[in-house]
Amino acid sequence: MEVINNLLQRMTNEYSGWETAGDQRHVFLQCYTLMSRNMYLSIQEKHFSDPDWVSILLVRFSDYYFDALDLYQSNHPNVPSVWKQAHDAAKNSDTHVLQNLLLGVNAHINYDLPLALYDCMEHEWQHVQKDNIALRKNDHELVNRIISNSIDDVQDSIIKPISPTLAVLDKLMGRMDEWLLSKMIISWRSDVWNISQLLLEAQTPELREEIRQKQEHQVLQRGEQLINLF
Repeated sequence: MEVINNLLQRMTNEYSGWETAGDQRHVFLQCYTLMSRNMYLSIQEKHFSDPDWVSILLVRFSDYYFDALDLYQSNHPNVPSVWKQAHDAAKNSDTHVLQNLLLGVNAHINYDLPLALYDCMEHEWQHVQKDNIALRKNDHELVNRIISNSIDDVQDSIIKPISPTLAVLDKLMGRMDEWLLSKMIISWRSDVWNISQLLLEAQTPELREEIRQKQEHQVLQRGEQLINLF
């Protein structure tokens, strides 16, 4: 699909420029690009129940990331606070590579993903059958397997070259550190599915906004915990 190929090219161009410039925001985006490529491969190989829907979700999900990035780059006052937190932290030379990665993952999965899921399911919610919702959830959960299978590559190609300390930790712990990172992300994605269902079930825009604000607050709190981790 041309749209996804163009998206992957934009991701690659962006993180490559950041990496060359020493901008630590490349850490998350490089990881995101790697996983998006693996997602696209699975779409092409028709591993999902509904590859077309997953393709739409993949693109809509990325829209949230790049829309927030464009706002941040232009110093726009409406940049989502969770992304301002993550991008600002990446400018701090004391922020660890793992913090940069997790702050990006926190903002994109815990804040952007429930909104993207809502966008991609809202039009069908009133008339969709329960079996179809189950298929959507199964496709959502299949991504967890792709993430788990991608963690080694993230460690080897992105994190270890920047942080020799983590390379030593990886050698000492075997696959335990990858397993912990994978479990944390999968746990977040499970919570996110539940948030998306609350958004879909909300009877009024005001209630949806209340749910969004509550989630935003929780994501910001988790981000603060990540910033204070080291």
